[in-house]
Amino acid sequence: MTFCFFVADLHGKKERYKALFNEIDSQQPDIVFLGGDLFPQGFCCDRQDKDDFLYDFLVPELFSRKKRMKSDYPQVYVILGNDDLRVNEKAMKEIEEEFGIWQYIHDKRIEYESFSFYGYSFIPPTPFGLKDWEKYDVSRFVDPGCTHPMQGTRTVEPDYDLEYSNIQIDLNQLTGEEDLSSSVFLFHSPPYQTALDRAALDGQMIDYVPLDVHVGSIAIKRFIEERQPLLTLHGHVHEACSITGRWQEQIKHTYAFTAAFDKNKLALVEFYLEDLANAQRRII
Repeated sequence: MTFCFFVADLHGKKERYKALFNEIDSQQPDIVFLGGDLFPQGFCCDRQDKDDFLYDFLVPELFSRKKRMKSDYPQVYVILGNDDLRVNEKAMKEIEEEFGIWQYIHDKRIEYESFSFYGYSFIPPTPFGLKDWEKYDVSRFVDPGCTHPMQGTRTVEPDYDLEYSNIQIDLNQLTGEEDLSSSVFLFHSPPYQTALDRAALDGQMIDYVPLDVHVGSIAIKRFIEERQPLLTLHGHVHEACSITGRWQEQIKHTYAFTAAFDKNKLALVEFYLEDLANAQRRII
């Protein structure tokens, strides 16, 4: 049995990370999934900075465990989220090579025993100005109140066509014709019109147009419905669980979990890959 932790949207809160580290020490999971929005707001890594969150906190904490736990150290799979500056992606890859404490899996497929793991960070357009991890969803339509991915600010130049690239195309290219029945997807965006993407937008309007209270990805929802992976993991919409009372969905045969949380504690999703029906979420 493959025992897993999933967390997301820790936003650089050290107390949440320390709670996660304590659980890793005590329970020794086989795998830890980190689902994006990992850093403090606006954080840009700098190895010369005495208060560098990445190199002075996160890397030492994980590397000390890797040395101490040896073969019991979990596989750690990580993506970034829309609040994480993409300029930090270079450091994430360098840390993977130098310290071996995680595998950065955005836009990648990783094999683990009889399973395949995929990572994908992009979310549909939002009202926010940072566009490093935003793309059109299934078309160039943007919800009222949101700004186009071609606008806003970026910390790195995109390596794709801003106007014509979208999440739907990316997912098709990432997975091809693969059988996904034993695959796990580490997304940052939740799927559209589910309990996992419900935002606190009730009654709000832009130019007399009511805002959609569901802010997840149509492309991801369609992808799950059509391709039926084993499990999808999500974050991004902190308040969804508080509004809906649910942190998981089942979309046909696919289980979908969120670890986003709108309180100042850690939401830790625990599960066995071979027994997803008995997954649980603990607030620590």
